[in-house]
Amino acid sequence: QVQLVESGGGLVQPGGSLRLSCAASGIIVSAYAMNWYRQAPGKQRELVATIFSLGTTNYADSAKGRFTISRDNAKNTVYLEMNSLKPEDTAVYYCNAQKVSSYWGQGTQVTVSS
Repeated sequence: QVQLVESGGGLVQPGGSLRLSCAASGIIVSAYAMNWYRQAPGKQRELVATIFSLGTTNYADSAKGRFTISRDNAKNTVYLEMNSLKPEDTAVYYCNAQKVSSYWGQGTQVTVSS
């Protein structure tokens, strides 16, 4: 049984930072393309960042220069470090594992507000 459990969300002021974690069980994260998506109220879910099995990364334009995706193979966990947060980053953030099958976590809320 595959489980992806996100944590680390919360309320932060504009300009602040958060680190999201995605702890996986039932899969080996280094064998998958691991993605962070987000969905704001009334908007479609959008891809924020990807780390591929070989370790290369890709970012949405909105995340470039501010967000960093990384992976700890020993902990089987993927992270999203978010800096210089803006109110428009407010969303539910989801972890996704993609290969032949696709698995999703339950999401973690990030709210950026003063």
